[in-house]
Amino acid sequence: MKVKAALYFVIVLAMIVFICGGVYVAFTNGYIRLNYPSSKDYPVQGIDVSHHQQKIDWAGLDREKVQFAFIKATEGGDHKDSMFRFNWREARDNKILSGAYHFFTFCKGGKEQARNYIHYVPRDSMDLPPVIDLEYGGNCSPANRKEDLIAEIAGYFEIVEDHYQRKALIYTTNEFYKNYLQNQFPDNPVWIRNIVSKPDLPDGRGWLFWQFSNRGRIDGISTLVDLNVFNGSREKFERLLLKKPG
Repeated sequence: MKVKAALYFVIVLAMIVFICGGVYVAFTNGYIRLNYPSSKDYPVQGIDVSHHQQKIDWAGLDREKVQFAFIKATEGGDHKDSMFRFNWREARDNKILSGAYHFFTFCKGGKEQARNYIHYVPRDSMDLPPVIDLEYGGNCSPANRKEDLIAEIAGYFEIVEDHYQRKALIYTTNEFYKNYLQNQFPDNPVWIRNIVSKPDLPDGRGWLFWQFSNRGRIDGISTLVDLNVFNGSREKFERLLLKKPG
């Protein structure tokens, strides 16, 4: 009896390990995810991309899943994304509404980074607001961070918003928002990353975009890609975001 019980336990354990392993592989490779926002609730869907997505077949993208695209343009004080010009041109040629984002480096001055962005991103071809990416991942070490990040971010906004005549959109994570952005920059809309559940910001603030997966799969893109939705109807999307500077 003991031998049979031990054998049964081993078999069950092996099955559990096999199933968990399969789920993990499926999740990490983008075949399953934790969030599935419905097109009924969020009819406007899109992606965000950078050089990590390599060469995208923009003409082959599913236009229901990719109604807009945020494209990485710059990072820090002088870095330019190697695929920005290609992605920017192809998105526009294929009539996919586009916006450009800047990865904000905590160890560089905000105004220096703003100048890097405005010198690279065309002012008259932006459908969506300029975006600042604020997150810990991939950033500089705490020892090198500017003492007052909020002041540096404010300096960035001052230059970028004056240049494009639009309020910048803040992309951020739950962790960074909780630590730095609560009750800060209330006039700037938020694009929040939450790959686990529907966003709920700690200060009750609303959000405009939601990055609900960082491992999406879309025809025309050979790598995994970030998936996003807009919080509202198509009419609201057009009314609020398609206002270009005069």
